[in-house]
Amino acid sequence: MFEGFTRTDIEAGEARIHLRHGGSGPPLLLLHGNPMTHASWGKIANELARDYHVVATDLRGYGDSSAPEPDATCSNYSFRAMAQDQVKVMRRLGYERFFVAGHDRGARVAHRMALDHPEKVQKVALLDILPTLHIWENTSRKWALDSWHWALMPLDNGLPELMMGAIPPEVFMEKKISKKGIGMSIFDPEALAEYVRCFNAKTIKGSCADYRATATVDLELDRASRDRGLMIACPVLLLWGAKSHTEGVFTDVIGIWRTFATDIVGEGLDSGHYVNEHRPNETLAWFRRFFV
Repeated sequence: MFEGFTRTDIEAGEARIHLRHGGSGPPLLLLHGNPMTHASWGKIANELARDYHVVATDLRGYGDSSAPEPDATCSNYSFRAMAQDQVKVMRRLGYERFFVAGHDRGARVAHRMALDHPEKVQKVALLDILPTLHIWENTSRKWALDSWHWALMPLDNGLPELMMGAIPPEVFMEKKISKKGIGMSIFDPEALAEYVRCFNAKTIKGSCADYRATATVDLELDRASRDRGLMIACPVLLLWGAKSHTEGVFTDVIGIWRTFATDIVGEGLDSGHYVNEHRPNETLAWFRRFFV
């Protein structure tokens, strides 16, 4: 993975962000999901580097990035704070305007980035998510059973950290990311080894702070954006798994996003939640058509 890429760390204020970057062309920032690292883009990064300067980072609290001590409200793990990290990284690399693609948590960071920094985000690809606000305001039994971690990880009594750290990381990783009917074969062994390696006390602390912010601070920010009529101004690519809970629970993915963005293209792919790892060729083809 990431052949010819440079591995480095960039200080982004409160957080130190770990990344790999390589290739030449327009800048393309890639943001991963939970409980993963930038290695989730390993199946397509080399090919993307033929056309773009690819920047694949670890979000604060994840991978080899640092995990600042959460503040009283975990606001420093909000998608706003994580988006600001990434803007600083791209500025340090010489870019004031760039393309962004995110999966899962990374897509939520990209969504907030597009709202807070419209002058920075030229186009954005959001993989297998629905808006955070829509999810919290339209929960259901089926969603809760499929997304148990959304309710568990925000608990602030220390129980999530104890439970997640009580079993070997390779066992937790398999139970968390192996989806019914899909399994583990979609994951590159090298990437999976990185997920396991990085799933330690630091990442558990950071990821729980991330989910606590999602249930509180991020919800308030999203409601404020809606009240102001703020929508994503740039073109949006939506890709999702036709076998994931995104379509399985909410069905009308593009229709829901139309209240959050106006310029939308995309489709559901024959995959589960981990679109870029399950269907890398289709993801790559879409990125090349969209990011021009």
